[in-house]
Amino acid sequence: MKFLSTIAAGLLAAGYAAAVANKAVDACLKGNKVPASYPGDWDYDELAEPFNLRLQYKPAAIVLPETNKHVQDAVVCASQSGLKVQAKSGGHSYASFSSGGKDGSMIIDLQPLQNIQLDKTTNVAKVGGGVRLGNLAQGVWDQGKRAISHGTCPGVGIGGHFTHGGYGHTSRNWGIALDHIVGLDVVTADGKLLHATATENKELFWALRGAAESFGIVTNFYLRTQAAPKKVTYFQFQWADTLFKNKKAFTDTFLHIQTFSQNASVVDNRISYGIYLDGNATYNLGGTFFGTGAEFKSTIKPEFLRGTAPPTQVAVEEYEWIPYLILMSDKTDIKEPLTGYDEHDTFFAKSITVPEADGGLTATTLNAFWDYISKPAPYSYFVIINLYGGPGSAINTKDTNFAAYNDRDSLWVFQNYGTNPTSLDYINGINDVIIKSQPETHFGAYLNYVDPSYSAKEAHELYYGQELYSKLATLKKKYDPKQVFWMPQAIGVS
Repeated sequence: MKFLSTIAAGLLAAGYAAAVANKAVDACLKGNKVPASYPGDWDYDELAEPFNLRLQYKPAAIVLPETNKHVQDAVVCASQSGLKVQAKSGGHSYASFSSGGKDGSMIIDLQPLQNIQLDKTTNVAKVGGGVRLGNLAQGVWDQGKRAISHGTCPGVGIGGHFTHGGYGHTSRNWGIALDHIVGLDVVTADGKLLHATATENKELFWALRGAAESFGIVTNFYLRTQAAPKKVTYFQFQWADTLFKNKKAFTDTFLHIQTFSQNASVVDNRISYGIYLDGNATYNLGGTFFGTGAEFKSTIKPEFLRGTAPPTQVAVEEYEWIPYLILMSDKTDIKEPLTGYDEHDTFFAKSITVPEADGGLTATTLNAFWDYISKPAPYSYFVIINLYGGPGSAINTKDTNFAAYNDRDSLWVFQNYGTNPTSLDYINGINDVIIKSQPETHFGAYLNYVDPSYSAKEAHELYYGQELYSKLATLKKKYDPKQVFWMPQAIGVS
């Protein structure tokens, strides 16, 4: 009973401390006229609702800044009151870390920061931290027929996507989204507003590109753009469920695709693709070629399919730039609402990065993978296997000297995604069967598919590796010694 009384007393003390902190931060925000929503306010529940409904948290306050000064004041208020802080750009964090990763954090929701301004002299776009990818793409196109490399989901926010990598079907040609960042306006843990570039606050600039959530709140991105192509070629090969009926055909087809992907006589930076497996009913390969449909059909398609099982359907078609982006988004428009975004899912996802230096996946691994996924699953899921490496890949031309981003040596990146999971076991099992089948390979994980089931130590090793993490941890002590910017896997969390 005495032990229980001690626990109860501890909980009461923690609750009291939280209440005092919340009251203090409320008074501070209101005193500085910082727009915010609190539990019980009419808009709080909608603002607090995460993309992944499996992981819901209750922030102590949700700040809606209209100016840099609002962000600065909010960070100072949180620091003085002992609250942890996280930024929310689009809110698509797979782990709901943009909701703090726990109850009682301050969320700085950048939704009001929607500016997109293209400098037509430098072709650099200044973009607010709350802009979503679809609006970014449409904005730079409308202002100058320009384009930027990024993912295909138009509702994803610029913040986490760009600072944690940002893969899309333009990445092998133009680099990942992160590679387009040439400057950042950032509020640091002491409330200062800094401009960071390769020459100004350069060590902070380095750290933000890979671990921004641990170092500050980015209010503006300065992004290199390039001329949008007049047309690109989209292609898709469909095998329906045929490869799930024959293990040898499944494995041989993937091995041929893997060999093709590393064949410099036919593959260069202009081509990108991914394999989509939907349970054991669908096997599709779709991608983009920065060239004509005629060239793809005459020189690439024959070699692509030469060693595969015959597909059930083949499509090759040219698209103008914006219609292509709409096609890839699987929507009718890439423009998203500036307020009231209301798309959600309930899911658990993991990732695997497959290093190119080891040659990719072996027949033994692919056979074990087929054995696992060919059996009935307890819930709906999909696997996407995107090509990152191969000849000419712009993704892998840089290293950790350029930015605090470690995934520069992958051939393939897996996304394993289960919807309405009754447990985490099945998706964990996909990872396990691949990793355990190749014990000699050092697999990693992709930052933008953040996995909340990892401990901080596991996440740091998988996402960064020891050497890179050590450098980030040193900078964390310099820029945020009080751990103001926190989530469960933040730099400095043990």
